Parts: sequence; C-alpha cells; structure tokens
Amino acid sequence: MQWCNQDRFDVRLEWGTAAVRYAAKDVECIVIVDVMSFSTCVSLAVDNGAQVYPYPWKDASAIGFANNIGARLASYDRLSDAGGFSLSPASIRKIEKGEKLVLPSPNGSAISFLARDRVTDVTLFSGCFRNLSQTAMACRDFKRILVIPCGERWPDGSLRPAIEDYAAAGGIIAAIGRDCFSPEAAGAVAAWQQLNLLSLRECASALELQQRGFQEDVELCLDLDSAKWTWQLQGDFYAAGSERG
Repeated sequence: MQWCNQDRFDVRLEWGTAAVRYAAKDVECIVIVDVMSFSTCVSLAVDNGAQVYPYPWKDASAIGFANNIGARLASYDRLSDAGGFSLSPASIRKIEKGEKLVLPSPNGSAISFLARDRVTDVTLFSGCFRNLSQTAMACRDFKRILVIPCGERWPDGSLRPAIEDYAAAGGIIAAIGRDCFSPEAAGAVAAWQQLNLLSLRECASALELQQRGFQEDVELCLDLDSAKWTWQLQGDFYAAGSERG
C-alpha cells in the first residue's frame, strides 16, 4: 500500500488531476465533480438527449477534434456568441436531442480525459448537485469508488479547492451509504451535512460568476436532484445512464 492511494477503503476522495495519478489504483468507478460548471453543463445536455465530449485543451486542436466527429465546439469563454454554447449552464439549456458538443474545460473535461486514458476497466460518472442522488444510486453497484472534486484555478493556474465541489462530493458519498470510506471522504460527508446549500450562493466560485453577470448559472448549479438521468462516459462522450425512478 502506498500512503497516498487510500486503498484500505472502499470509498475514497482526492482532489484534481492528482487523484487520477495517485488514488485511482484498483477502483471500479470514478465520479468527477465539477459543479461550477462542467458537470452541471453535462447534466443539462444529457437531460436534453445530447452527447458531451470532454476535451482538455482550449486551442486549435479542439476545433480539429470537433470537426472530425461532426460536433459543435463550445465557446472557450463563458460569454458565447448568440445562439452558441459555452461553459455557462444557461447556454446549454437549449441544446437539442442528438446534438454532439465538444466542451473544453481545464477541470472537469481535463480530468475526464485523463481518467479515460490512464485507468482501465473503470466506469466514469460526472456528478453534481443536479444528479446527486442518481449518481449515488448508480455507484452502489461498485465496490471500490473514487470521488474526485475537481476544484477551480487561481490566476497562476494552481489548484483552488472549491467548497461546492467538496460538498457535492460529500453528498454523493453520504447517499451511497457505505461505512468503509477514507478520512478524506468522511471529511467531505461532514462538510455536506453541515453546509446549508443556500449558503453556497456566497462561496467564491458563485461570487465570481455573479460578478461576471451569471447569476442564472449559480442557480442552475445549486439545483438539487433535478436531473432526469445519471450520465457516464461512454467511450469519448458523456451520455445518459439510468433514468430517475
């Protein structure tokens, strides 16, 4: 056992891309939590019957990737052109059934991409508040689970742990209902149990979006258990798993 991989426990939690490198050994299921806004965008798109292709780089290669698969490319900026899509969940609400969308993101997309390429025989889910209970229910079919709160980025590019991702991760872990989880996972459960969801309207990520004029995005991101489906990575794209009963 390595000190960092939490392999004594069935349910584990670690932050960001490092989680894939150091804590994903032997897991059967990974839940990638990026509340504001990748995971929320995925949930809205999948509920509408679309497919979301995560892509880690915001450069010319994303254009080529989208063209090769016949998909639309989301704007690199949350401020999308009229009628376009971006990492603004509000922009995703109008996506139509059958559409393919490439969604570049330095957090949720990048970690999805990395996990797909580095971890074999694993089921990948994208989790957030909108599908919290649904995701937990889907995870109960697996013994060894890693939950990854993605966090955000400081201006210098370093990881900024994001309380909204930590709380959503804790909510998913609590709803899975297992006893054998790591101290790191237990800490997230405690955060979920102590936090009032409405208080997250004043967390740093929410205030950033509000100051940029995206109040509607904050409300969509904090909408609890409103999704119709779970969603998992199926090859290169996220699509619907099981419907809410």
